[in-house]
Formats: sequence, C-alpha cells, structure tokens
Amino acid sequence: MRRFTLPTALLAGALVLTACGGSDGNDGGRPVPVGGDSGTTTSNTPTTSTSSSTEPSEPATSTKPTTAKKDIYVVAGNFGANPAVQGLVAKYPLYFDALVKKDDTVLKKSFPSFFYADVSEVIVDAKRNGWVMRPPGSVVVVGTQGQSDGTVRVKTCRSQTTQYWDPKAKKWAEVAPKGAPEVIDMIKTGVGWLPYRLAPSTGVNCASVHYPA
Repeated sequence: MRRFTLPTALLAGALVLTACGGSDGNDGGRPVPVGGDSGTTTSNTPTTSTSSSTEPSEPATSTKPTTAKKDIYVVAGNFGANPAVQGLVAKYPLYFDALVKKDDTVLKKSFPSFFYADVSEVIVDAKRNGWVMRPPGSVVVVGTQGQSDGTVRVKTCRSQTTQYWDPKAKKWAEVAPKGAPEVIDMIKTGVGWLPYRLAPSTGVNCASVHYPA
C-alpha cells in the first residue's frame, strides 16, 4: 500500500502546478480590463498629438494669393448698395483692360454699342499718338443720379494713373494730379447693369478724392 501513496501525491501536485501555469498562459490572450495595464495603451496617444502640431502651418499658405496686385481698383464707397454701381464695379476691369491694351474687341462683344463707340474713339487716339497706359489705376465712385430714360448716371473720379502717358512729349495726355472726372450712364439689361454711354462730367469735383493706386 505504501508504494502507491507517493506517486498519487506527486501526481496530485503536478496537476496543481499545471493548473496554475495554464491560467497564467491564457491571461495574455484575454482583453485587458479597464483598470489593468491602461498605462501602456495611453502612452501611444502623445505621438498622435505631435503629428497634429504641424497643422497650424498649413493655413499660412492660403494667404499668399491675396497679395496679388490688381490692374484697377474700383472703390464704390457709400454707393456700393446701388445695383448700377455694382454693375460698374464688375465691368470696369474689362473696360480698363481695353484701354491699357488699346484693343476694343472685348468692348464690341460685351458692351452696348453707344459705350463702345465712345471708348473706341479714345483708343484710336491713343494708337495714333503712341500713348501708353501702365496699371495699376483706381476709380472712386463719388455720386449717382437716376435719369428719365431709366439709366443711372454714375459719377466717378479716375486717378492720374488711369490716364494715357505721352512718351514723346514726356507728359500726361491729360494732366490731372487730383484725378479726372468720368461719368458713365448705366443701363439694366438681361445680363445685369452695363455701361451704356459716357456722359458729361461737368460739376464733378475730384479735388478731395483719395485713390488706392
């Protein structure tokens, strides 16, 4: 009887040891509890915050296009709510570009015939005399007036840099250090308000006007 008591005890002890070792081996495959080993999982989060630190530098590149200079600055001032003035602000860059290039093609295609006829004469004179115009220039709206034919008269002052320069005489074709008045009648069409014709500029005073360019 004593021969079997020792092996039985040893066998029982081995079973106890294997049972304990099996439980330790299986714990690694189970989900980590909320309160257990959380420090190892949160230690990776600072690496994500360092990568986001580069994000504020990206918006800085979006401000670069705003530094581009315009060929013409049209200041509506207190008259910006007037639809006729809004139409002038939208179309004046095309008009000014035609004066600079001395090419009335765009005026013939996009503006009423009366306005095209008035401006084309100015362009013809510039070509004949060899006058040049170098942007930027600026135009400031100084008043509006409704007309009986449904047009709106927009009174403006053009800076000296919107005038033609005569290289031969080395002087401005129109000397206007305080700016030159220009009055344009605007007409409402199916595509919005367009310059209709050049109107008399008598009574428009540009002495106290400040120009952005």
